[in-house]
Amino acid sequence: MASQGRNNGITQCANASLSPDAPKQSHWCNVAYWEHRTRVGRLYTVYQPAVSIFYDLPQGTGFCLGQLSLDQRSSTVQRTRGKIGYGLLLSKEPDGVWAYNRSQHPIFVNSPTLDVPGSRSLVVRKVMPGYSIKVFDYERSSMLRQGAESELLDGPYDPNSVRISFAKGWGPCYSRQFITSCPCWLEILLNNHR
Repeated sequence: MASQGRNNGITQCANASLSPDAPKQSHWCNVAYWEHRTRVGRLYTVYQPAVSIFYDLPQGTGFCLGQLSLDQRSSTVQRTRGKIGYGLLLSKEPDGVWAYNRSQHPIFVNSPTLDVPGSRSLVVRKVMPGYSIKVFDYERSSMLRQGAESELLDGPYDPNSVRISFAKGWGPCYSRQFITSCPCWLEILLNNHR
């Protein structure tokens, strides 16, 4: 009889955690790391309001790109990985998502909310070391969704994604026309629910 009572207690606890009133921790974004056209590692799911994405950060927590392995890497990718250093900090704020460049090299950012409405060219912003940029604006995103454009210039399009390249730019002002030509880059897939 005693063991039956223990089992009932466990069942009740399990059921209590599944109750509709229990708080559910939802992620606000997933991060994919790419080297040229190859995704390296799994999606990194972010639950906390801020996440560090870095190559090597002593005593740090977050998404460590230095631990991701790939069978063969070009010398360009290896050199660029070495430039990531402390990388960047992504922070979810009430007005949007901010990226703080903690690297010693620039990062390059493209987002649907950074593009000029109605523009036919891709906008890639260069963010110097020590500076930050609002990479995604929630209010602007909702306005853009209402007047969504069907003409897409740079491959598959997700209105809730941000692309960030380490040390190398792409687009009309650079020799690399597409982000898939960049050695090391991130795709930030934002959860649409604020």
